[in-house]
Amino acid sequence: MPLFWKPYKSEVTTFIEELKAKKPTLEAEQRAGRALLWDREPERERQAEWSEARVAQQPYVYQTKR
Repeated sequence: MPLFWKPYKSEVTTFIEELKAKKPTLEAEQRAGRALLWDREPERERQAEWSEARVAQQPYVYQTKR
């Protein structure tokens, strides 16, 4: 009998396959959720405002100013 007679499938892989079989729209819902938060163009005006408002950090943070 060969060592790898039956291909190994982890419990996690089995769980995900069962979940996808029960709910075939899962991947589409995940992509829609991701599009809400992450797949957007950056707002250039807000980025510019943030860059302008940034204060430079002093070389040694814990030193007091004299």
